[in-house]
Amino acid sequence: MARAQHQLKPDEDASQNALQGIADSFIEWPRAPTLRYPDACGLEFEHIWFPSEDGLPLQGWFIPASGTRKIIIANHPRWLDRADLPPHLIPLFGSRTAKGPESDFIADYKILTDAGYNILAYDLRNFGPVGAVNGSVFSGGRHESRDVIGALRYVRSHHDLRHMSIGLFSRCVGANATLFAMTRRPDVFVDVRFMVCAQPFFVEAVLNRAFERLGIPHCCLDDLDNRVFLNTGFKIAQFSPIPWAKSVAIPTLLYQATRDCSRNPDDIHTAYDAIPCPQKKLVRIDGKNGSSDGYAYFQRQPNEILSWCEEHMT
Repeated sequence: MARAQHQLKPDEDASQNALQGIADSFIEWPRAPTLRYPDACGLEFEHIWFPSEDGLPLQGWFIPASGTRKIIIANHPRWLDRADLPPHLIPLFGSRTAKGPESDFIADYKILTDAGYNILAYDLRNFGPVGAVNGSVFSGGRHESRDVIGALRYVRSHHDLRHMSIGLFSRCVGANATLFAMTRRPDVFVDVRFMVCAQPFFVEAVLNRAFERLGIPHCCLDDLDNRVFLNTGFKIAQFSPIPWAKSVAIPTLLYQATRDCSRNPDDIHTAYDAIPCPQKKLVRIDGKNGSSDGYAYFQRQPNEILSWCEEHMT
């Protein structure tokens, strides 16, 4: 992040506090409790536990689809969990909670199971009820990539699942984690049939929008970069999923809301262009509710994504 250096004056307490608050959000945040379960949509499910690549115990659900040998592994965005979070029920999350209509990932699982896919949905480290690890650092997908690999290992080692064809449904930081896992361990993905990559998380664009909202000069990004580095050991540029997209070797559908104010509209195109696999597709979603429109898209218009899944699963 090569930018002009800028030192805030001692009397700019509000800006100093805002910068430190943003930096601290990479190491501490409120957990999203699991408030809803698949049986709310009439789905049978099983609570499961399995180790991440580094041994961290992860929690999730297995949701069966009768008479099929296909499975989709699903993860979730930042702040949320495998079920998502209903914003109007959790006032303590305040401004950190996504605004607009609530999303409902369980409704996604219902659509997928009705279409003949078993589901493994799991919580990433430091989200939901999973224990704190890595100093509770949010790494933009780097540490979280170990959880993606753990989920794949669980499916391949489970007596009833190991012969199933695998697809991925990765959202936001879960998408970043999957992309970084592909960069570190391409061998783990050799027999994965496809990925649906929903709204990858572009951290620098999010921070630029936060500066605009808080009235902090953009020349202070270097200051923030140093604070984030001291908290996490990573520079902000190291969280970008764009370089990781170069490692995608499986058919991939990316989608993103056009009015998601937390993202640079060019970033998703840059990530898409970086994917070398010729079997790829980019879907831009119009709407007025930003990321909420993106996460609700599959429920509103499932056929496009279901067709993609079926084309590449068989």
